[in-house]
Amino acid sequence: MQTSTRQAAAAASDTGAMENRGAPAGGNELGAFLRSRRAALDPRRAGLPDDGRLRRVPGLRREELAQLAHVSVDYVVRLEQGRTRRVSRPVLDSLADALQLASDERDYLLTIAESAPPAPARRPGRPGRPGRPEVAKRLRQLLQTMPDIPAMVLSRRMDVLAWNRGAAALLTDFAALAPAARNLIRLTFLDEAFRALYADWSRAARECVAVLRMEAGRTPHDPALNALVGELSVRDPDFRTWWASHRVRGPQQLTKTYHHPVAGTLTLEVQQFSVDTHPDQQLIAYTAEPGSPSHQALHFLLQWSATRTNPENDRADRGRRP
Repeated sequence: MQTSTRQAAAAASDTGAMENRGAPAGGNELGAFLRSRRAALDPRRAGLPDDGRLRRVPGLRREELAQLAHVSVDYVVRLEQGRTRRVSRPVLDSLADALQLASDERDYLLTIAESAPPAPARRPGRPGRPGRPEVAKRLRQLLQTMPDIPAMVLSRRMDVLAWNRGAAALLTDFAALAPAARNLIRLTFLDEAFRALYADWSRAARECVAVLRMEAGRTPHDPALNALVGELSVRDPDFRTWWASHRVRGPQQLTKTYHHPVAGTLTLEVQQFSVDTHPDQQLIAYTAEPGSPSHQALHFLLQWSATRTNPENDRADRGRRP
């Protein structure tokens, strides 16, 4: 137990150092991201002819990226080694074009190339444990007026801040979990029952990592995010591998299929809505195509959940600490 604890602490510390991307004395996320995207791009897809030379590494060579981006090889080397931190927008656009980055990847490149703000000061008496964001009363009320739609409020790092009965019936009894355990990414990797819900766990887990990596680029000094990455890196080899791949993805509409122990197979649309009054929060809703087998299964699940709810112990606000 002591060894495991020391490993987790060391990983969290290492991850914290790694996540200080963009700060003058921090890590080199920009260089790591460029290397990962360069290695992932097939030279033939980039339109480069076969020059007959043996390729010792996958993807583009540095000189090939320099050629495609119209910059010097030395400049690419300095970027990847973290020796150049101020990059103009035209150069970033050229690199993004050369690497054929998707829109989310391009946004991420622009984000991590910006000068990161200094780490926020810690509150006295609460080192490394920032408070959980508060969910507005009206938003909590909205959740409870959606009895036919599983819904919840998430933070940017996918902490579950509030939820309705439908979300608990579909995913897990969040009220039975400690507040620190109410995180969709943590549950996806470390909770066997939650993991078993996914028809395609690998795809869902990769999406989670990509979303978390995107958020890490926006908030590199978030101690809770760094601690989460450190813990999952120690405890799950798949997370460790996928995190190192530097795949990123922003919020988007998804379709997910679940194998639910009560309702059977459900294919649901995962709708994501921003919360204007709280930019760091988002409302997530799960819907099924009307008249489909999944719609019928979801209706059955919600009815089943309603019959099991005892008004005396139903935690209606689904977000207060037990």
